[in-house]
Amino acid sequence: MRLVVFGPQGAGKGTQSQLLAEKYDIPAIVMGDMFRWAIGHSTEVGRKAAEYVRTGRLVPDEVTIEVVRERLAAAVGRGGFLLDGFPRNTAQAEALDEILADQGCTLDAAIAIEVPEEISLARIMGRLVCSSCGRVYHLDAPPARDRVCDRCGGEVAPRADDTDEHAIRERLRLYHEQTEPLKDYYKRRGVLRVVDGRGTRDDVLDQIMTQL
Repeated sequence: MRLVVFGPQGAGKGTQSQLLAEKYDIPAIVMGDMFRWAIGHSTEVGRKAAEYVRTGRLVPDEVTIEVVRERLAAAVGRGGFLLDGFPRNTAQAEALDEILADQGCTLDAAIAIEVPEEISLARIMGRLVCSSCGRVYHLDAPPARDRVCDRCGGEVAPRADDTDEHAIRERLRLYHEQTEPLKDYYKRRGVLRVVDGRGTRDDVLDQIMTQL
């Protein structure tokens, strides 16, 4: 199974990506993890990406696409993959189609998780993240021990960029401007699956599984 999952921040795509990866026994590949993989393996494109990451600059599309190409070459032959955080725009989606075509396969589905902006905002501003393993909690569903991760014992706290409402709204605006057009792109290709992200974790997963 080869999947792309996208949606606005706070839609729950990270949670659903992990659940789907477990269901289908495929790797959930997050864009940040791909950069770390390429940099950690010291590949040629990884060294290019490292220059941008080290200085806090946005990695350009051409470097991002080559990182994805390298990472997928290691995953396509292992039963598939799930991409979370890529593609972020139609140019990247076109590049992904070309990468998969070069490897003799196509995308099975692009899952768009939708929630109203005010729900995204409430979820993001209440989000808590483990600084060690990245597990996500919420003020309404915190870890059993205050500020201590249930999984690894790391420190759990809000991310600095999750507490500024203006900054969050700007991130959501960029999603609508740059990433939301992927719905039309994948609809034309017959692989779009749209789900309502307002329910519980299991409700949303049931929607996705029904559509797949």
